[in-house]
Amino acid sequence: MATCHYRPCSSPITQLLHKNSSINRSIISYHLTRSIWRNGAVQSLPPRPIRRSLQPRRLTEEVKCCSAMRRSCDDVAAAERRGHAAQIAVAATATVLLGTANRVLYKLALVPLKEYPFFLAQFATFGYVVVYFSILYGRYRAGIVTNEMLTIPKTPLIAVGLLEALAAASGMAAATVLSGASIPILSQTFLVWQLILSAVFLRRRYRFNQIFGCFLVTAGVVITVASGSGPNASLKSVGIFWPILMIISFLLQAADTVLKEIIFLDAKKKLKGGSVDLFVVNSFGSAYQAIFMCLLLPFLSKLWGVPFNLLPTYLKNGAGCFLNLTSLSTGCDGAPVLPLLFVIVNMAFNISLLHLLQISSAVVSCLASTFSVPLSIYAFTLPLPYIGVASTLPRGFVAGAAVLIAGLVLYCLTSPQPPNCDQ
Repeated sequence: MATCHYRPCSSPITQLLHKNSSINRSIISYHLTRSIWRNGAVQSLPPRPIRRSLQPRRLTEEVKCCSAMRRSCDDVAAAERRGHAAQIAVAATATVLLGTANRVLYKLALVPLKEYPFFLAQFATFGYVVVYFSILYGRYRAGIVTNEMLTIPKTPLIAVGLLEALAAASGMAAATVLSGASIPILSQTFLVWQLILSAVFLRRRYRFNQIFGCFLVTAGVVITVASGSGPNASLKSVGIFWPILMIISFLLQAADTVLKEIIFLDAKKKLKGGSVDLFVVNSFGSAYQAIFMCLLLPFLSKLWGVPFNLLPTYLKNGAGCFLNLTSLSTGCDGAPVLPLLFVIVNMAFNISLLHLLQISSAVVSCLASTFSVPLSIYAFTLPLPYIGVASTLPRGFVAGAAVLIAGLVLYCLTSPQPPNCDQ
């Protein structure tokens, strides 16, 4: 945001009026009785007449000048606030739409790759490293990414990669046991973790309407999902360990997003007001995540029911299905279009989510991502290809969506701070 420097009005006239009366008298006496040194003697000159209308007129001009400067500065600051709010609104809308498309296309991509979901996950993890660094290199050659951006500390980015790898591993482990209806409900703890971690590590204080709005958003998603296929019974049947493991997975994801926000804030200080390019964070974070995922491959392959010694064969067959090569696999109708669409949209969603986090906060990006849950539920009621019979809306969909929207509106009803011309 541009800076509008405001300096309090000052002039000889206003300084004269602001001094105490004794100083005023001494200055005024200078005008009344002036002395000069002439021929070794002090002679008094006749007093110079005072134009009493001069001081008020100049003072009025000073006040008008300062008032105009203040109004101009306030207008600039208010315009910048409106522009920033519009930028956040556009980025949030794009994140919601891409998040909805990401959920729908993931379901469609698993139609041809129903036997190779682990391959799809690993393809996304390692493929994104190549794509992100290619984009980063192009932006560096274009001068968008500078050498100063590339020299930011890498230790926080290593922590980002570790958190993302651990979150993926724990989430995969819990998802193999939990039902599909219970996972969206447990995912609402992600927003709670966001509020707690941002308050602890970013020293951020939230108003009551913001906290209550987040609560309504969480309640709206729970009402929408819980009114469907009875996730409460499925949660009771799996015990307490797996739901807790899934909640820990969302804790790790929340810590990851808050850490990224800290990286952006620290980089802004290091770059003296500039902002680090988001592809620097995305590229190095994805690279370190891929390294840690390699270390966890034996554990992850076992979770997906693939013996580690058979992993090369599994990946080979998965690649054949992804490319729809009939010589390597069968029953992969829809490939490679559907998997490629998912990969492209998922990448765009991750970039949009990180951009929204960069210009706003981790909580705002979480709210935008959460809003895509009921939209994706509604999207699955449409006649989508390869899905078969469309699902029906849950009984509480309208009520849950209304509560969720009310929570988002309540969160956004934060009284804006008056623009400050000194900052």
